[in-house]
Amino acid sequence: MEREPREVMEYDVLVVGAGPSGLSAAIRLKQLANESGKELSVCVIEKGSEVGAHLLSGAVFEPHALDELIPDWRDKGAPLNTPAKEDRFLFLTETKAFRLPTPPQMHNTGNFIISLGNLGRWLGQQAEELGVEIYAGFAGSEVLYDDSGAVKGVATGDMGIGKDGQPTGNYTPGVELHARQTIFAEGCRGSLTKTLMARFNLRDGVDPQTYGIGIKELWEIDPAKANPGLIEHTIGWPMTRKTYGGSFLYHLADNLVSVGFVIGLDYDNPHLSPFEEFQRYKTHPAIRPTFEGGRRIAYGARALSEGGFQSIPKLTFPGGLLVGDTAGFLNVPKIKGNHTAMKSGIVAAEAVFEHLTNGSNDREVPEYPARLKQSWVWDELHKVRNIRPGFQKGLWAGLANAAYETATGGKSPWTLHHKHPDHATLKKASEAQPIAYPKPDGKVSFDRLSSVYLSNTNHEEDQPAHLTLKDSETPIRVNLALYDAPETRYCPAGVYEIVRNEDGTNPRLQINAQNCVHCKTCDIKDPTQNINWVVPEGGGGPNYPGM
Repeated sequence: MEREPREVMEYDVLVVGAGPSGLSAAIRLKQLANESGKELSVCVIEKGSEVGAHLLSGAVFEPHALDELIPDWRDKGAPLNTPAKEDRFLFLTETKAFRLPTPPQMHNTGNFIISLGNLGRWLGQQAEELGVEIYAGFAGSEVLYDDSGAVKGVATGDMGIGKDGQPTGNYTPGVELHARQTIFAEGCRGSLTKTLMARFNLRDGVDPQTYGIGIKELWEIDPAKANPGLIEHTIGWPMTRKTYGGSFLYHLADNLVSVGFVIGLDYDNPHLSPFEEFQRYKTHPAIRPTFEGGRRIAYGARALSEGGFQSIPKLTFPGGLLVGDTAGFLNVPKIKGNHTAMKSGIVAAEAVFEHLTNGSNDREVPEYPARLKQSWVWDELHKVRNIRPGFQKGLWAGLANAAYETATGGKSPWTLHHKHPDHATLKKASEAQPIAYPKPDGKVSFDRLSSVYLSNTNHEEDQPAHLTLKDSETPIRVNLALYDAPETRYCPAGVYEIVRNEDGTNPRLQINAQNCVHCKTCDIKDPTQNINWVVPEGGGGPNYPGM
């Protein structure tokens, strides 16, 4: 069967990704166009089945950027329904919990506990009302370039391609979306952004990006235990002092609790399982009572960019630019990145609008990074630049450094650096301490497969694998031999599995791609960078309800 030619659609601006940054950019572009009476066509594509399907965050939301973007958001029914009421910050040992002073950056007066997915859905509605075209279920699979080498848009993936790479009876060709400027808002470790980083050397002269994995559950708890507006964070157990990480537990309305664990992916013990650490955390005597008598209703996982100020890449290139977490605007000490992501989208939109309407023939938009450096985002990230790398020497050194940086307002005359990418930090399995994780009890702790079921993850089974290996022998020859197959532990969805013959011989890596929740951890942490995550068919992956 011959493949049909792709349809071509032309826009002034194309946005790849319907998260907070991408939708903010699209909204601001149409606001500016409508205010000035100018025609400006804006299109957003989203790989999830609907806007919000793949959005996952804690989330305590700072409305600073939303106030700027849509000042009357309250009248428009934005889903910010649970004001922050109380902050608690705990240090856990294996059996006890000690309350510590809440760090200033983690004071949440004026903030809201939200579902980011629901906020994304609402932002999508605001964008469409302004005239933005949004196409959910369309995954950007390829960056397109013009004859000069500038980005001219993206192509969405073909639908109906079988595992053998040949069109099936359900084949539908992808679409080429061309634009004068393409805004990449793919979120953490975007698959297209990764190719742009390499092609345009966007990471030259900056620190490696460092990441965390966030694993989250949504619970309906006993109404007697509900405390809407309570925000609780912990550090310490079950993590060792060397491993960066901690928990969040947020009480929403309607007896709902959002609970999760974030672990820095620069950890060095290949035996560590972020999923199991999270499950173990919920069994702590100070934590478990919240969940007893309740029921778990949703599960998900997502990587996040933790490098901060010194890891921000070059943000522009001919034909396009980067916004949001794909560029790395998370404020780690605040444990917040949605407000900075939204602001980056707003600033990008203003720069792009000015660039496209002033008659410039330059394919790059230098006004964007220039404006961003004059915004509160740049100042906010610069002040806290030394806090995350300060934890490279362990928990106590990190807390002491954080206290100093906070007291001085981040005015240290030095900048600490991220020295290694996360995939380079693993010790050999023989040099690391094995970890014995308890079996799940099915009441507050669970296994991976029952968890993935609650993420509503689904992929068309007859399609090319979206988790690809550069070399098929490396998983056994290197990963299993040296690191005891860490992909079977760092994946929170049971995608990677070592299977053997009945007699225990002939180990091989089995990839259960159907389970993938699109967290991107494998693409980040694989020690040889042999795993390459690319988009599956549009609409595949998790469908997060209220996450």
